[in-house]
Amino acid sequence: MTISKSDQQMLSSLAKPYDRIAVIGAGSWGTALATVARRAGREVVIWGRDGEVTKAISDRQENPKYLPEIGLPEGIEATTDMAAALRNADAVLVVTPSTTLRQICAQMKPHLGDGVPVALCAKGIEAKTGLLLGEVAAEELPGHPIGALSGPTFAKETVLAHPTAATVAFDFRYSDRLAPHNSPAARLAISMSSESFRPYISDDLVGVEIGGAVKNVIAIACGMMSGAGFAENTRAALITRGMDEMKTLAEVLGGRRETVTGLSGAGDLTLTCSSTTSRNMSLGTQLGQGLRREECFGGENVVVEGEVNSISVVDLAAQIGVTLPICEAVHAILHEGADLTQTFRDLWSRPIEGEPRTLGISLNHPFGESA
Repeated sequence: MTISKSDQQMLSSLAKPYDRIAVIGAGSWGTALATVARRAGREVVIWGRDGEVTKAISDRQENPKYLPEIGLPEGIEATTDMAAALRNADAVLVVTPSTTLRQICAQMKPHLGDGVPVALCAKGIEAKTGLLLGEVAAEELPGHPIGALSGPTFAKETVLAHPTAATVAFDFRYSDRLAPHNSPAARLAISMSSESFRPYISDDLVGVEIGGAVKNVIAIACGMMSGAGFAENTRAALITRGMDEMKTLAEVLGGRRETVTGLSGAGDLTLTCSSTTSRNMSLGTQLGQGLRREECFGGENVVVEGEVNSISVVDLAAQIGVTLPICEAVHAILHEGADLTQTFRDLWSRPIEGEPRTLGISLNHPFGESA
C-alpha cells in the first residue's frame, strides 16, 4: 500500500515523542546520543560508572575523558545512580559494551517502568550463547519492547552536529502495523530527530543487529590489509564481499538482505572500514604493520568490539552452517595465531564462485590449495 504525502504528514503529526530519555553509558557514543536527544528537545539523563565523568557532564557540560574539549548542551543530567537515571524514563538507550549487556540489563530491571522501550546502541553477538544482543535484552527485560539504534555514526562528528543518519529498529507487533506512528521505532525516531540527526525506521531488528556485529570484524580485515601496504582495490573488495557475508548471516537468521544495504549495514560498514577513527580499523592497521596485539594502542588495554565479535560471529555461523570466509580469516589471525600474510593469500585463492550465488558455480583457483 502506498501512503500519500498528506497521510504521511498526518502520521508524523500523530507520532508522540518520548519526553524523558535515559542513556545508560557515559562513554563517547553514550554522550553523543545524550547530546542528540537534548538537541531534539528531550529531557535527558545519562548514567555512568565514573563519578568524575558524570560530574563533569552535569557541572561543566563536557566529557573530558571521552570527548575532550567539546562542549555539550546544557540541561543533560548525569548520575552514577541507576535508579535515579531510570526514574520516570519514557525510553532508554543502552550504550555499554556488548560484553556487559546482560549484567547491565539485570541492573536496570528493578528500576524500569512498565513497558518502557529499550534501544540497544552496542553491536555484537553474545559469546557462548550465540544470541543477538536483542535476544539477550529480551531475556533479561521481559515485557519491554527491545530495539536498536545503529548506523554510520562516529561519536565526535555527531556531537559536533555534522549531518548524521541512523536506523532505529524494533520488531513490529500487530498493533504497530495498524498504527505505525505509535510504534516504539517511530516514536524514538521522532524523539531523536533534529536539524543534524536524521533517523530512519525499520522493523527488521535482526538485519540491523547482524549488520552492526559483522561490520566490526570486516573493518579489522580492512585495517590489516591497509596496514600491510595494500590500497583501495583491496579495501573495496573486502567491503563488498564482507557485506555479502552480512547479508548471508542476516538472511539465515530471519533478517532481510535489503536491510544490510541500508544505513545499519552498508553505511556503517563503509564508515568503519574507511578511517582509523574506528578502533576496529585501527587495530587491524596496527596488526597489519607488524605490531603484536599487546603493542597496539601504545600498550593500553583498549576494548575493540570486532575482536570480541569475531569469536561469537564465527561460532554462530558454524552452528548454523554458514561460511563467512573474511570473518573466519580475521578470527584465525586474532585468536588462532595464524600468519596474517598467508591467511589473506589463502583467502584470495579460494575457489572461484559465482556472483550472484544463484549461478551455483565453484571453480578451483589456479593458485589455491586444491589446484
